[in-house]
Amino acid sequence: MSKKPKRFGKKNKTFSEKIFKILSKSPNKPFNYKQIAAILEVDDTKSRNEIIKDLKILAAQKVIIETEPGKYLVKASGQEVYEGFVDMTSRKTGYFVCDELEHDVFIPFMNLNHALDGDKVKVYIYNKRSSRKPEAEVIEIIERAKTEFVGVIDIQKNFGFVTTANAKMYTDIFVPKNKLNDAQHGDVVLVKLEDWPKKADSPFGSVIKVLGKPGEHDTEIHAILAEYGLPYDFPVEVDAFANKIDTSITQEEIAKRRDMRNVLTFTIDPKDAKDFDDALSFQVLENGNYEIGVHIADVSHYVKEGTILDDEAYKRATSVYLVDRVVPMLPEVLSNFACSLRPQEEKYTFSAIFQLNQKAEVVDSWFGRTVIYSDQRFAYEEAQHIIETKSSTIPAEISLTGNEFKASDAVTQATLKLDELAKILRRKRMTAGAISFDKVEVKFNLNEADEPTGVYFKISKDANHLIEEFMLLANRKVAEFIGKQKKTFVYRIHDEPNEDKLIGLQSVISKFGYSLNFKSKDTISKSLNSLLEEVNGKKEQNLVDTLAIRAMSKARYSTQNIGHYGLAFDYYSHFTSPIRRYPDVMAHRLLQHYLDGGKTANEDDYEEKCEHSSDMELLAANAERDSVKYMQVKFMEDKKDIEFLGVISGVTEWGIYVEIIENKCEGMVRIRDIKEDYYVFDEKQYAYVGEMYKGMLQLGDEVYVKVKNADLVKKQLDYTYIRKKE
Repeated sequence: MSKKPKRFGKKNKTFSEKIFKILSKSPNKPFNYKQIAAILEVDDTKSRNEIIKDLKILAAQKVIIETEPGKYLVKASGQEVYEGFVDMTSRKTGYFVCDELEHDVFIPFMNLNHALDGDKVKVYIYNKRSSRKPEAEVIEIIERAKTEFVGVIDIQKNFGFVTTANAKMYTDIFVPKNKLNDAQHGDVVLVKLEDWPKKADSPFGSVIKVLGKPGEHDTEIHAILAEYGLPYDFPVEVDAFANKIDTSITQEEIAKRRDMRNVLTFTIDPKDAKDFDDALSFQVLENGNYEIGVHIADVSHYVKEGTILDDEAYKRATSVYLVDRVVPMLPEVLSNFACSLRPQEEKYTFSAIFQLNQKAEVVDSWFGRTVIYSDQRFAYEEAQHIIETKSSTIPAEISLTGNEFKASDAVTQATLKLDELAKILRRKRMTAGAISFDKVEVKFNLNEADEPTGVYFKISKDANHLIEEFMLLANRKVAEFIGKQKKTFVYRIHDEPNEDKLIGLQSVISKFGYSLNFKSKDTISKSLNSLLEEVNGKKEQNLVDTLAIRAMSKARYSTQNIGHYGLAFDYYSHFTSPIRRYPDVMAHRLLQHYLDGGKTANEDDYEEKCEHSSDMELLAANAERDSVKYMQVKFMEDKKDIEFLGVISGVTEWGIYVEIIENKCEGMVRIRDIKEDYYVFDEKQYAYVGEMYKGMLQLGDEVYVKVKNADLVKKQLDYTYIRKKE
């Protein structure tokens, strides 16, 4: 594609630029003056003559070429047309994102040409080499990121308009009367975008599902799932198929497996867990070493390739954990029963069994299918009590049953030894450069109507770390076992952090007196760990933890192993949660295939599945985050008369974000609403500076606020600023 002319003279400006845009949008198609006139909708002789003249001028400037008499094509150089994605802002403008370009390129509203957020597009970039900042114009929409949107419908006499709460969706959607699908005025609906005529201001669509009335609990939760294209129930035929599966434990199948039923085995999970996909077994060997089995539900025994059950599991790729419910990857008969390693039940498992010495070094390992019997189910709180007190007596207040009970001596001793070994494994990881992210997780106490009655924070303790370390060990060793054979496998990879984001993190944390060491990969990871340790328990912890996580690359699935930076592992996979993650099912199938002597699997097929799994994981994470925001808004909506102490967690040109310390609920204070001074935004200092009294509002400052507005539909809190804490 050729360069755009440096300037168009006054006389020929009207048509020259328009002609150039027309030719740019179809770079391989020659046009004559009649076709261009038709597109421009001019039919008078004067205008046609002007088009002919401008075509000759552009050809003389070598901006376009005359391919045959009277037919013109934009001159190709292959440098100004790119394929990439649209990243919309909330101001009806966007940015073009492309790996080939060093920086994102601004797209003015008039140049979007009906492209929406996330769409894959072809663009032409203007002023690429001039002193002005380059701008992009969308010349082709290659693929829509999504065609289904959630919004509230406004019904008129013969049509309706659907308006979404998504700030990046700059247009409403027109729905003809015959496509309203029984929607009533004010309903929350799922609408499918079907067409966007060239001259229409809004796209045309049809209502495909009515979700309910705005603000109602189930409506909003279903709207969150629908917004990301996630299901909230199973197709009838999938449930029926799952219910017909033989889930009995047979002697014939046991004979094909390593029998571990007589080895001490137990699970440690959250109190409210319904599916238990991992268990640990423990025994002391004659040589003084420890045999530790990591036993994972054998989902691939029940979910066979080529079945509608497998198709549905792959399509979902992950379970979705919303605040008030789980949307499982597998039907309940499998996720909560057949595949769940419930206590006092025999179960089929896929296991990684390790022999560890006193230094927690792996001296031997075995992988394969097993059958186990879980002797005991523990909640994390119960296991933590054993670790902290060295006592086997579990008090009633933390017991799963609500009654005091005594764990067996064997289970107690196993728990204590596993904790000891886990701490050695964790120290080794940290020494190797692993990053220790123990971000505070916001949880809610819910009543029978799933309304939030309180907020609490989930913090990882020794019992959590115990399970984590042995799951990491299994994931790492399985990946290493296949990786060293150079065979196709599903890896969980994590690239090194983005340097620009780390510099941005440094500029923020310096306000609090912290710093990072950029000398080497090792010093970065060590200084990150020191930072996370130093902020622990301080008012700025959640802010710094969040910014540090954002500075990291995103972990994803791939057949191309580059290691896992955050965990400091050369090989890593996901093997330990096949009930809730499809990549783990793939890992099980591939491992068994190779244990049976199979040849390496098709890499391209698995790479496609990895990309799909990564995409679905991101959608699920977004839905989970939105459900937390929704619950936070719901929790705060009746607290408008209460004064809260918060910390400034963000500073933008339109206001400050404040996170309330006691419950982590974040909301915005519009700067125009703060009347104590006239504040001016200082981007470099992440602060507002008062013009009259020279006061400052900056990241990390503690301020008092009240709830001004709680919008359940937008999942948005607005606060009223009271005063700064002295």
